[in-house]
Amino acid sequence: MSTTNTSGRRKTAIARAYVADGSGAVIINSKDYKVYFPTLPLQYIVTQSLEVADAAGKFDIKVNVKGGGIKGQAEAVRLAIAKALVEIDPEVKPSLRAKELLTRDSRMVERKKYGRRKARRKFQFSKR
Repeated sequence: MSTTNTSGRRKTAIARAYVADGSGAVIINSKDYKVYFPTLPLQYIVTQSLEVADAAGKFDIKVNVKGGGIKGQAEAVRLAIAKALVEIDPEVKPSLRAKELLTRDSRMVERKKYGRRKARRKFQFSKR
């Protein structure tokens, strides 16, 4: 089997995943995923799509991720891995879809507007 290349995005984080047959190593930005994402909830997010598809330990996954914060990066990696698993085996699509792991969360930070302090927050009004 050749390498499958997919991408996942969340907020401003972009992840590119390269999935190939292997022993189950997950490497993110040249580090093990447990080193790159030190907390257990983030590690769970990264491996969630592998567990739902019963593919843990079957594939070697190498991910390049940049932009955004640590949680957005973890969710971008999860989406990229889920899309790669569907490309490899279309049979897992219904189970991943049921857990909403194939849905791109399109919520982004609203841009700042001129004449305002933030996107919607106005400057403080002084009556006197």
